[in-house]
Amino acid sequence: MCAANRPGLTMQLLIETALRLLDEVGLEGLTVRRLAAELGVQSPALYWHIRTKQELLDGMAEHMILAAGMGPPEDGETWQEWLARRARAYRKSLLAHRDGARIVANAAWLSPQTIKLFNDELSAMVDRGFPADLALRTITALSQYTNGFVLQEQAASSKDRKRPVELDSSGPLFVAIREGASTIGDDAFDHGVQVIIDGTALALKKSG
Repeated sequence: MCAANRPGLTMQLLIETALRLLDEVGLEGLTVRRLAAELGVQSPALYWHIRTKQELLDGMAEHMILAAGMGPPEDGETWQEWLARRARAYRKSLLAHRDGARIVANAAWLSPQTIKLFNDELSAMVDRGFPADLALRTITALSQYTNGFVLQEQAASSKDRKRPVELDSSGPLFVAIREGASTIGDDAFDHGVQVIIDGTALALKKSG
């Protein structure tokens, strides 16, 4: 039996193994050859399941997106509560893997299953009084904000040394830092999410 058709060698196994390797070696270190070696096969065996490395990366991106739990609001959940929960879950899923945000931000393709789930989310927003274009722009804005925020978080965590910065003790930057403000972390993320939700509420009111 050829290695490509051996029992257990599936696209799902490729993605799960690639994500584990990603956590170990990062995006630059993740290659098809290294993945094949981890699976105990030759590189050509993987091309029965993926045509290019980008297809593998797209599959990994979709895995992270779906792991965040796509879908419409739960019973009794307001659209504001749902969007905040959705954004936090998405961030958590991206942070669960090294370079997760980079992979999702560069995804070139998503499956019909994921697109259907996304459409179900938009339909739920339309049912709550959103124009379709505002629904799309809102979820897109939150997703892009989350991607960018996690990109910064993961970039910061990969730097071992930080250059010390001298601050004017009377300036607002020093005061903000002294009072505990930060540009990364849960509080900073939640602030941005709330700003987007508040702005959306105003836009929704104007659209009506």
